[in-house]
Amino acid sequence: MKEYNVAIAGVTGAVGSVFLSILEERKFPVKNLTALASARSAGKTIKFNNEKIEVKELKNDSFKNIDIALFSAGASRSLEFAKHAVDSGAVVIDNSSAFRMDPSVPLIVPEVNSEAILKHKGIIANPNCSTIIMVVALKPLNDISKIKRIIVSTYQAVSGAGAKAISELKDQTEKMISGRENEIKCGVFPVRIAFNVIPHIDVFLDNGYTKEEMKMVYETRKILQDENIKISATTVRVPVFTSHSESVLIETENKINVEDARKAFKKANGITLMDDFEHLIYPTPLDSSNKDNVFVGRIRDDISSENGICFWCVGDQLRKGAALNTVQIAETMIKKGLI
Repeated sequence: MKEYNVAIAGVTGAVGSVFLSILEERKFPVKNLTALASARSAGKTIKFNNEKIEVKELKNDSFKNIDIALFSAGASRSLEFAKHAVDSGAVVIDNSSAFRMDPSVPLIVPEVNSEAILKHKGIIANPNCSTIIMVVALKPLNDISKIKRIIVSTYQAVSGAGAKAISELKDQTEKMISGRENEIKCGVFPVRIAFNVIPHIDVFLDNGYTKEEMKMVYETRKILQDENIKISATTVRVPVFTSHSESVLIETENKINVEDARKAFKKANGITLMDDFEHLIYPTPLDSSNKDNVFVGRIRDDISSENGICFWCVGDQLRKGAALNTVQIAETMIKKGLI
Protein backbone atom coordinates (compact mmCIF):
# COMPACT_ATOMS: atom_id res chain seq x y z
CA MET A 1 0.00 0.00 0.00
CA LYS A 2 1.25 3.46 -0.87
CA GLU A 3 2.13 5.63 2.12
CA TYR A 4 1.92 9.42 2.39
CA ASN A 5 3.82 12.22 4.08
CA VAL A 6 1.24 13.95 6.27
CA ALA A 7 1.44 17.30 8.05
CA ILE A 8 -0.94 18.42 10.79
CA ALA A 9 -1.16 22.17 11.29
CA GLY A 10 -2.54 22.90 14.75
CA VAL A 11 -1.49 19.54 16.13
CA THR A 12 -1.54 20.64 19.79
CA GLY A 13 -5.13 21.89 19.68
CA ALA A 14 -8.31 19.99 20.57
CA VAL A 15 -8.97 18.85 17.01
CA GLY A 16 -5.28 18.25 16.29
CA SER A 17 -5.02 15.69 19.08
CA VAL A 18 -8.10 13.90 17.73
CA PHE A 19 -6.47 13.88 14.27
CA LEU A 20 -3.62 11.86 15.78
CA SER A 21 -5.84 9.28 17.43
CA ILE A 22 -8.05 8.85 14.36
CA LEU A 23 -5.09 8.42 12.02
CA GLU A 24 -3.85 5.69 14.35
CA GLU A 25 -7.25 4.01 14.81
CA ARG A 26 -7.97 3.88 11.08
CA LYS A 27 -4.42 2.81 10.22
CA PHE A 28 -4.09 5.67 7.79
CA PRO A 29 -1.08 5.03 5.51
CA VAL A 30 1.26 7.61 7.06
CA LYS A 31 4.87 7.39 5.90
CA ASN A 32 6.11 10.40 7.85
CA LEU A 33 4.18 12.74 10.12
CA THR A 34 5.10 16.41 10.46
CA ALA A 35 3.64 18.06 13.57
CA LEU A 36 3.09 21.82 13.23
CA ALA A 37 1.80 24.46 15.62
CA SER A 38 2.40 28.03 16.74
CA ALA A 39 5.79 29.25 17.91
CA ARG A 40 4.80 28.87 21.57
CA SER A 41 4.19 25.13 21.05
CA ALA A 42 7.36 24.51 19.02
CA GLY A 43 9.70 22.11 20.77
CA LYS A 44 6.96 20.16 22.51
CA THR A 45 6.55 16.49 21.64
CA ILE A 46 3.48 14.53 20.59
CA LYS A 47 3.10 10.77 20.39
CA PHE A 48 2.04 9.03 17.20
CA ASN A 49 2.17 5.27 16.59
CA ASN A 50 4.30 4.89 19.75
CA GLU A 51 6.87 7.38 18.48
CA LYS A 52 7.68 10.77 19.91
CA ILE A 53 7.59 13.55 17.33
CA GLU A 54 8.82 17.06 17.94
CA VAL A 55 6.40 19.86 17.18
CA LYS A 56 7.74 22.43 14.74
CA GLU A 57 6.65 26.01 14.19
CA LEU A 58 4.17 26.46 11.35
CA LYS A 59 5.95 28.45 8.63
CA ASN A 60 5.71 29.09 4.90
CA ASP A 61 8.35 26.45 4.18
CA SER A 62 6.90 23.75 6.46
CA PHE A 63 5.39 21.69 3.65
CA LYS A 64 8.31 20.49 1.57
CA ASN A 65 7.68 16.87 0.45
CA ILE A 66 4.26 16.82 2.16
CA ASP A 67 1.48 14.97 0.32
CA ILE A 68 -1.47 15.76 2.60
CA ALA A 69 -1.77 18.74 4.95
CA LEU A 70 -4.53 18.59 7.56
CA PHE A 71 -5.25 22.09 8.88
CA SER A 72 -6.94 22.89 12.17
CA ALA A 73 -5.09 25.98 13.31
CA GLY A 74 -7.85 28.56 12.81
CA ALA A 75 -9.06 30.52 9.79
CA SER A 76 -6.36 33.18 9.91
CA ARG A 77 -3.60 30.56 9.90
CA SER A 78 -5.27 28.68 7.06
CA LEU A 79 -5.51 31.84 4.99
CA GLU A 80 -1.86 32.58 5.68
CA PHE A 81 -0.31 29.16 5.13
CA ALA A 82 -2.61 26.92 3.03
CA LYS A 83 -1.47 28.43 -0.27
CA HIS A 84 2.17 27.74 0.63
CA ALA A 85 1.26 24.11 1.30
CA VAL A 86 -0.47 23.82 -2.08
CA ASP A 87 2.45 25.49 -3.84
CA SER A 88 4.73 22.90 -2.22
CA GLY A 89 2.67 20.11 -3.78
CA ALA A 90 0.41 19.16 -0.87
CA VAL A 91 -3.33 18.73 -0.88
CA VAL A 92 -4.81 20.84 1.93
CA ILE A 93 -7.86 19.66 3.84
CA ASP A 94 -8.89 22.58 6.00
CA ASN A 95 -11.03 22.36 9.11
CA SER A 96 -11.53 26.12 9.56
CA SER A 97 -14.08 28.49 8.07
CA ALA A 98 -11.46 30.09 5.80
CA PHE A 99 -12.46 28.48 2.49
CA ARG A 100 -15.90 26.97 3.09
CA MET A 101 -17.84 29.45 1.02
CA ASP A 102 -15.18 29.94 -1.64
CA PRO A 103 -16.92 28.77 -4.85
CA SER A 104 -13.65 27.26 -6.11
CA VAL A 105 -13.20 25.10 -2.98
CA PRO A 106 -15.26 21.91 -2.50
CA LEU A 107 -17.04 21.64 0.85
CA ILE A 108 -17.15 17.94 1.58
CA VAL A 109 -18.94 15.40 3.77
CA PRO A 110 -17.94 12.06 2.21
CA GLU A 111 -21.25 10.30 2.95
CA VAL A 112 -23.12 13.15 1.27
CA ASN A 113 -21.20 14.71 -1.64
CA SER A 114 -17.91 12.87 -2.18
CA GLU A 115 -18.16 13.42 -5.94
CA ALA A 116 -17.49 17.14 -5.41
CA ILE A 117 -13.91 16.28 -4.38
CA LEU A 118 -13.09 15.94 -8.07
CA LYS A 119 -13.42 19.72 -8.44
CA HIS A 120 -10.65 20.57 -5.98
CA LYS A 121 -7.75 22.85 -6.93
CA GLY A 122 -5.48 21.95 -4.05
CA ILE A 123 -7.73 22.90 -1.13
CA ILE A 124 -10.75 21.07 0.25
CA ALA A 125 -12.87 22.53 3.07
CA ASN A 126 -14.33 20.68 6.03
CA PRO A 127 -17.78 22.06 7.02
CA ASN A 128 -18.81 23.42 10.38
CA CYS A 129 -19.39 20.68 12.97
CA SER A 130 -23.13 21.30 13.39
CA THR A 131 -23.60 21.33 9.62
CA ILE A 132 -21.79 18.01 9.18
CA ILE A 133 -23.91 16.25 11.80
CA MET A 134 -27.12 17.54 10.23
CA VAL A 135 -26.34 16.87 6.56
CA VAL A 136 -25.27 13.27 7.27
CA ALA A 137 -28.80 12.76 8.62
CA LEU A 138 -30.45 14.77 5.84
CA LYS A 139 -28.84 12.84 3.00
CA PRO A 140 -30.96 9.62 3.13
CA LEU A 141 -34.18 11.64 3.33
CA ASN A 142 -33.17 14.01 0.54
CA ASP A 143 -32.53 10.93 -1.61
CA ILE A 144 -36.17 9.90 -1.11
CA SER A 145 -37.69 13.30 -1.75
CA LYS A 146 -36.08 16.69 -2.30
CA ILE A 147 -35.90 18.82 0.84
CA LYS A 148 -37.60 22.21 0.49
CA ARG A 149 -37.33 23.61 4.03
CA ILE A 150 -35.30 22.97 7.20
CA ILE A 151 -35.82 24.27 10.73
CA VAL A 152 -33.02 23.22 13.08
CA SER A 153 -32.17 23.94 16.71
CA THR A 154 -28.80 22.80 18.00
CA TYR A 155 -27.68 21.93 21.52
CA GLN A 156 -23.92 22.25 21.32
CA ALA A 157 -21.31 20.96 23.76
CA VAL A 158 -18.78 23.30 25.33
CA SER A 159 -15.83 21.41 23.83
CA GLY A 160 -16.84 22.99 20.55
CA ALA A 161 -15.49 26.23 22.01
CA GLY A 162 -12.14 24.70 22.97
CA ALA A 163 -10.21 23.47 25.99
CA LYS A 164 -10.75 26.68 27.99
CA ALA A 165 -14.51 26.24 27.64
CA ILE A 166 -14.30 22.72 29.07
CA SER A 167 -12.31 24.05 32.04
CA GLU A 168 -14.83 26.85 32.54
CA LEU A 169 -17.75 24.43 32.74
CA LYS A 170 -15.85 22.18 35.17
CA ASP A 171 -14.82 25.09 37.39
CA GLN A 172 -18.26 26.68 37.47
CA THR A 173 -19.95 23.35 38.19
CA GLU A 174 -17.61 22.62 41.09
CA LYS A 175 -18.23 26.06 42.58
CA MET A 176 -22.01 25.73 42.19
CA ILE A 177 -22.08 22.34 43.87
CA SER A 178 -19.88 23.47 46.76
CA GLY A 179 -21.93 26.60 47.42
CA ARG A 180 -19.34 29.05 46.09
CA GLU A 181 -21.51 30.61 43.40
CA ASN A 182 -20.21 34.07 44.29
CA GLU A 183 -16.72 33.00 43.11
CA ILE A 184 -17.82 32.10 39.60
CA LYS A 185 -16.19 34.02 36.77
CA CYS A 186 -17.12 34.03 33.08
CA GLY A 187 -14.35 34.03 30.50
CA VAL A 188 -15.13 32.03 27.38
CA PHE A 189 -18.90 32.50 27.67
CA PRO A 190 -20.69 35.81 28.33
CA VAL A 191 -22.83 34.31 31.10
CA ARG A 192 -22.56 31.28 33.36
CA ILE A 193 -22.73 28.01 31.41
CA ALA A 194 -23.02 25.65 34.39
CA PHE A 195 -26.68 24.64 34.91
CA ASN A 196 -27.64 27.06 32.14
CA VAL A 197 -28.08 27.28 28.37
CA ILE A 198 -26.90 30.16 26.19
CA PRO A 199 -29.11 30.84 23.14
CA HIS A 200 -26.39 32.04 20.82
CA ILE A 201 -23.06 30.78 19.49
CA ASP A 202 -20.62 33.15 17.79
CA VAL A 203 -21.36 36.80 17.04
CA PHE A 204 -24.73 38.27 16.11
CA LEU A 205 -25.21 39.52 12.55
CA ASP A 206 -27.40 42.35 11.30
CA ASN A 207 -30.28 39.98 10.53
CA GLY A 208 -30.52 38.86 14.18
CA TYR A 209 -29.04 35.44 13.47
CA THR A 210 -25.57 34.45 14.62
CA LYS A 211 -22.60 33.64 12.45
CA GLU A 212 -22.88 29.98 13.55
CA GLU A 213 -26.52 29.87 12.46
CA MET A 214 -25.82 31.36 9.07
CA LYS A 215 -22.96 28.90 8.57
CA MET A 216 -25.56 26.13 8.78
CA VAL A 217 -27.70 27.90 6.19
CA TYR A 218 -25.01 28.62 3.61
CA GLU A 219 -22.99 25.43 4.07
CA THR A 220 -26.01 23.13 3.88
CA ARG A 221 -27.10 24.72 0.61
CA LYS A 222 -23.62 24.34 -0.84
CA ILE A 223 -23.22 20.70 0.23
CA LEU A 224 -26.68 19.68 -1.01
CA GLN A 225 -26.16 21.81 -4.14
CA ASP A 226 -29.48 23.58 -3.73
CA GLU A 227 -29.59 27.34 -3.17
CA ASN A 228 -33.39 27.24 -2.93
CA ILE A 229 -33.66 25.30 0.33
CA LYS A 230 -35.26 27.50 2.99
CA ILE A 231 -33.33 27.11 6.25
CA SER A 232 -33.73 28.64 9.69
CA ALA A 233 -31.28 27.72 12.48
CA THR A 234 -31.04 28.45 16.20
CA THR A 235 -27.75 27.42 17.81
CA VAL A 236 -27.56 26.97 21.58
CA ARG A 237 -24.66 26.22 23.92
CA VAL A 238 -25.50 23.68 26.62
CA PRO A 239 -23.56 22.44 29.69
CA VAL A 240 -22.45 19.19 28.04
CA PHE A 241 -18.79 18.34 27.55
CA THR A 242 -18.86 16.39 24.27
CA SER A 243 -21.25 15.85 21.34
CA HIS A 244 -23.71 18.19 19.69
CA SER A 245 -27.43 17.44 19.52
CA GLU A 246 -29.88 18.78 16.95
CA SER A 247 -33.65 18.90 16.62
CA VAL A 248 -34.48 18.95 12.91
CA LEU A 249 -37.75 19.53 11.07
CA ILE A 250 -37.81 19.21 7.30
CA GLU A 251 -40.43 19.65 4.61
CA THR A 252 -40.03 17.67 1.40
CA GLU A 253 -41.59 17.83 -2.05
CA ASN A 254 -43.38 14.53 -1.46
CA LYS A 255 -44.49 13.05 1.83
CA ILE A 256 -41.96 10.69 3.50
CA ASN A 257 -43.65 8.35 5.93
CA VAL A 258 -41.97 7.53 9.22
CA GLU A 259 -41.29 3.88 8.42
CA ASP A 260 -39.60 4.74 5.13
CA ALA A 261 -37.48 7.30 6.96
CA ARG A 262 -36.43 4.69 9.53
CA LYS A 263 -35.47 2.25 6.78
CA ALA A 264 -33.44 4.94 5.00
CA PHE A 265 -31.60 5.90 8.17
CA LYS A 266 -30.92 2.27 9.05
CA LYS A 267 -29.15 1.48 5.78
CA ALA A 268 -27.35 4.83 5.39
CA ASN A 269 -23.59 5.11 5.74
CA GLY A 270 -22.39 6.86 8.88
CA ILE A 271 -25.69 6.64 10.78
CA THR A 272 -26.72 4.61 13.82
CA LEU A 273 -30.48 4.41 14.31
CA MET A 274 -31.85 4.54 17.88
CA ASP A 275 -35.57 5.04 17.49
CA ASP A 276 -38.08 3.22 19.70
CA PHE A 277 -40.07 5.70 21.76
CA GLU A 278 -42.19 2.95 23.34
CA HIS A 279 -39.06 1.66 25.07
CA LEU A 280 -37.49 5.11 25.58
CA ILE A 281 -34.77 4.40 23.04
CA TYR A 282 -33.32 7.55 21.51
CA PRO A 283 -29.78 8.92 21.20
CA THR A 284 -28.18 11.30 23.69
CA PRO A 285 -24.76 12.99 23.66
CA LEU A 286 -23.43 10.17 25.83
CA ASP A 287 -24.27 7.64 23.11
CA SER A 288 -22.27 9.45 20.43
CA SER A 289 -19.28 10.67 22.48
CA ASN A 290 -16.05 9.15 21.13
CA LYS A 291 -18.06 7.43 18.38
CA ASP A 292 -17.77 7.97 14.63
CA ASN A 293 -21.39 7.79 13.50
CA VAL A 294 -24.21 10.29 13.68
CA PHE A 295 -27.00 8.85 15.85
CA VAL A 296 -30.63 9.43 14.84
CA GLY A 297 -33.92 8.94 16.69
CA ARG A 298 -37.27 10.47 17.66
CA ILE A 299 -38.48 10.20 14.06
CA ARG A 300 -42.06 11.42 13.74
CA ASP A 301 -44.46 13.23 11.46
CA ASP A 302 -44.51 17.00 11.72
CA ILE A 303 -48.13 17.61 12.67
CA SER A 304 -47.88 21.28 11.62
CA SER A 305 -47.18 20.66 7.92
CA GLU A 306 -48.42 18.25 5.26
CA ASN A 307 -45.05 17.02 4.01
CA GLY A 308 -43.04 17.49 7.20
CA ILE A 309 -41.03 15.03 9.24
CA CYS A 310 -39.00 15.57 12.43
CA PHE A 311 -36.01 13.83 13.92
CA TRP A 312 -33.32 14.20 16.56
CA CYS A 313 -29.64 13.58 15.88
CA VAL A 314 -26.41 13.66 17.88
CA GLY A 315 -22.76 13.44 16.92
CA ASP A 316 -19.32 13.88 18.42
CA GLN A 317 -18.29 17.26 17.07
CA LEU A 318 -14.57 16.65 17.58
CA ARG A 319 -14.73 13.39 15.64
CA LYS A 320 -17.36 13.35 12.89
CA GLY A 321 -17.85 17.09 13.26
CA ALA A 322 -14.16 17.82 12.68
CA ALA A 323 -11.18 15.45 12.69
CA LEU A 324 -12.85 12.27 11.46
CA ASN A 325 -14.58 13.98 8.55
CA THR A 326 -11.27 15.54 7.53
CA VAL A 327 -9.49 12.18 7.59
CA GLN A 328 -12.37 10.58 5.68
CA ILE A 329 -11.93 13.21 2.98
CA ALA A 330 -8.27 12.18 2.68
CA GLU A 331 -9.25 8.51 2.56
CA THR A 332 -11.80 9.24 -0.16
CA MET A 333 -9.17 11.04 -2.23
CA ILE A 334 -6.82 8.07 -1.90
CA LYS A 335 -9.59 5.68 -2.91
CA LYS A 336 -10.38 7.78 -5.98
CA GLY A 337 -6.70 7.94 -6.91
CA LEU A 338 -6.55 11.71 -6.47
CA ILE A 339 -3.39 11.72 -4.34
